[in-house]
Amino acid sequence: MTFADLGLSPKVLSAVTDAGYTIPTPIQAGSIPHALQGKDVLGIAQTGTGKTAAFVLPMITRLEKGRARARMPRTLILEPTRELAAQVEENFVKYGKNHKLNVALLIGGVSFDEQDRKLERGADVLIATPGRLLDHRERGKLLLNGVEILVIDEADRMLDMGFIPDIERICEMIPFTRQTLFFSATMPPEITKLTEKFLHAPVRVEVAKAASTASSITQRLVKSGQKPWDKRDVLRRLMREEDAGLKNAIIFCNRKVEVSELFRSLVKHDFDAGALHGDMDQRARMTMLANFRDGKLKYLVASDVAARGLDIPDVSHVFNYDVPIHAEDYVHRIGRTGRAGRSGKSFTIVTRADGKYVDAIEKLIGKTIEWHDGDISSLPPPEADEGAHERRGRANGRGRDRERRGGDARRGRGKDRAPAPTPAIEALGDQPEMPAVLRDAIERTPRFERKPRPDHALSARERREEAGVVGFGDEIPAFMLIAAKV
Repeated sequence: MTFADLGLSPKVLSAVTDAGYTIPTPIQAGSIPHALQGKDVLGIAQTGTGKTAAFVLPMITRLEKGRARARMPRTLILEPTRELAAQVEENFVKYGKNHKLNVALLIGGVSFDEQDRKLERGADVLIATPGRLLDHRERGKLLLNGVEILVIDEADRMLDMGFIPDIERICEMIPFTRQTLFFSATMPPEITKLTEKFLHAPVRVEVAKAASTASSITQRLVKSGQKPWDKRDVLRRLMREEDAGLKNAIIFCNRKVEVSELFRSLVKHDFDAGALHGDMDQRARMTMLANFRDGKLKYLVASDVAARGLDIPDVSHVFNYDVPIHAEDYVHRIGRTGRAGRSGKSFTIVTRADGKYVDAIEKLIGKTIEWHDGDISSLPPPEADEGAHERRGRANGRGRDRERRGGDARRGRGKDRAPAPTPAIEALGDQPEMPAVLRDAIERTPRFERKPRPDHALSARERREEAGVVGFGDEIPAFMLIAAKV
């Protein structure tokens, strides 16, 4: 089967041929004919299988007729991240070069005014992240009652990022008669409920088992000690071992702080590396990604913002510096390599504390991942880490010292000194009605006496009282000595 057999328009076929493609991928072959017929489509395929073109090509064909009105886009594509949204825009530029389509991109980190001007001209295609789309809607700059086609891309990533409530709000603003194209790499129960709510008799196109990994990727686990410097040593060793066959690589970390720290460490050791995470300025993020895609950077240290859907066709290696907490993220991370039938390698650095996460990953993908140089059974358990014992011992010692010092301070005297009896117990005497427990408590109560203050700390009135002076004494003001007139 070729693209010519799918029912695409001649202009779209010409653009696809110019891009160098002739045979569609399975997800494209299964989705495009139904999308051209106006049916709802539920597409499930592992990452790197061409899902973007599966909805871009039929949309361009259907948009050849008609024209958009100001602030009323004809189609809407929702993406979880700015990078994915910008990448979809690039696909419309590439495949829609023979069409005069107005494409508006609504993402954060860009001026509202520039985006408003694009909406005022009328957008045939609106590509947006949910947050920025709702911002424009609440400002009164956008109307969604003219949307004919809705695309929800990377739906499982939307779920992970907490966008599902926003997706539900947006779907309620769009006409009920719309066509919905829904694409995801995994199908957790929450996503299944969403499809049942917003898709009408969808055609399910599943070209691979949900949450499966490509067979072209060689996957390995690598053992490491608990300490951060142990993991960095293991990573540098792997990078040097694979240097002969390594063209470029993405190194994934779980947290943004670790991205920054690892990036600085690699640069310090003379590795050609860059960094990418969600707290970076949008311009810096796009520049870093473009440099990596163009081959100006060999290594890209990234958070999961780079794990979903980014089309960097020829990534040879993926290193998981941290084992992902969510098993689905593993599928997307290693899916950055081995794309479009190419071979790739992935290495995941594992400590003793990561065992449960590795078990979850192997359960999800349905196979056991081989170890690169022996498993973690030879490593000491986390509790046996000498550094942890030493740190715990120092902490316990400090705690005991604080307890001793605090106890003595609270009692107001040394631990060998007994508290003096209080005047209250002497005044009460041996009254039979006083309970023995209360008497013992009173006897144990420490006696606090106010220390006399020095003369310079006393007020004038207190000094007069100390000297036994009554009233003003000899310091009577002169006006009080004037005789009163009768």
